[in-house]
Amino acid sequence: MDYELPLAVKEWGWRYHHIGIPTTGSIAGEKYMPKFKLFTGGFDSSPYGIEWMRYEPGNTIHELIKRVPHIAFEVDNLDLELKRHKFKIITPPNSPGSGTKVAMIEHNGAPVELIEFKKRT
Repeated sequence: MDYELPLAVKEWGWRYHHIGIPTTGSIAGEKYMPKFKLFTGGFDSSPYGIEWMRYEPGNTIHELIKRVPHIAFEVDNLDLELKRHKFKIITPPNSPGSGTKVAMIEHNGAPVELIEFKKRT
């Protein structure tokens, strides 16, 4: 049914984190990630979790991610989720920042980001 939660939320326990939207324009307050040749902005000020992504020439990010908006879900254990499901992985697990591990998968031509945050004690 259209009003039911998606399987990833309802049964797998994934939690919405953000939507990443590719752009070619600068965003006020954007941050630069030299490792990925990527600027991100907007997440801190968006009540909806919208993050704009601007890519520098020569980056190695998968073309699908640079062209199509992605949705990101927080998961408790990234490695377990990647083993549990037979996803097409387009960006293997990596750490874009301290305490964060991410991977990008493709589902029916759409990129989906999975994020695991290190548990705070």
